[in-house]
Amino acid sequence: MEDLRYPIGKFSAQESHSSEELKSFIHRIETLPVKLESAIEGLSEQQLNTPYRDGGWTVRQVVHHVADSHMNAYIRVKWMLTEETPVIKAYDEKQWAETAETQSEPALSIALLKALHAKWVILLKSLSSVQLQKQFIHPDTKKNVVLHNLMGMYAWHGDHHLAHITELKKRQGW
Repeated sequence: MEDLRYPIGKFSAQESHSSEELKSFIHRIETLPVKLESAIEGLSEQQLNTPYRDGGWTVRQVVHHVADSHMNAYIRVKWMLTEETPVIKAYDEKQWAETAETQSEPALSIALLKALHAKWVILLKSLSSVQLQKQFIHPDTKKNVVLHNLMGMYAWHGDHHLAHITELKKRQGW
């Protein structure tokens, strides 16, 4: 079960990242929408409504979750850049995955991700070394999150959920 939940392993924050690692994070964020689009292309309604694991979200919900999560991440970056160590707003991702629009066509979230990631990548490419050290405080964990780690976390997050879909397709022979 652990492998199905974390097909690429868990994210691990680092003290620092090289410029090559940061470029890789940005590239992974930039290319995620097209990769997700490709991963779900041609899937039937039944396949879109298949959970990636027992008790897990459906493929459809995973795509909508990525859009919801990455919208929040983009806003968190903006807060870090415009406020001094803000306490961010948390959200219940499980409840968000149950709202009405998560039953709609995943193409809506793919379109949103394409626009959001295009804008986000412009912002991420513009960051200075000082800005990369900006932080926010998570209200639930009370931990500070550094911007360069947020970049790595969301590069990982996209790959993580993409792997949920691609690994399900392999297991099912789709």
